[in-house]
Amino acid sequence: MGVSGAGKTFIGKKLSEKSGWPFFEGDDFHPKANVEKMRQGQPLNDEDRVPWLLELRKQIETQLENGTTSIIACSALKAAYREVLQRDDRRVRFILLHGAQELLAKRLAEREHAYMPSSLLPSQLETLEIPEDVLTLDVAEEADSLIEQVLAYAEAD
Repeated sequence: MGVSGAGKTFIGKKLSEKSGWPFFEGDDFHPKANVEKMRQGQPLNDEDRVPWLLELRKQIETQLENGTTSIIACSALKAAYREVLQRDDRRVRFILLHGAQELLAKRLAEREHAYMPSSLLPSQLETLEIPEDVLTLDVAEEADSLIEQVLAYAEAD
């Protein structure tokens, strides 16, 4: 989890390659209306996010029913969003990729995203409710180090 530019997709894909766990891009679960709104530079509100969160939860339920450890990259910015995704199931765990706004903005400026303009970073940072009960990783660290920390965290249970 984390704001745009934190490296959720990059780290998720690398973690998938290393672990063999399937990777799912949370953005792929957004309804078309959300995609269009973001493409126009408009931040999503809680109401916009409900159908997206419910689709992600369906994916999570499918993975849990199959007994499959998997990775989903999604922002999950608010505690209420994480509650929808987790539903008190401790098998669902969050890892926060977090970093300085300057680094995140630099990363966003250096990449192209289908519909997430860098102008939305401040609104995402304002929305982010940093959880205390998750593994929090500094995105300024090397990717390999972050992946090793996630694997160690996953094996700790």
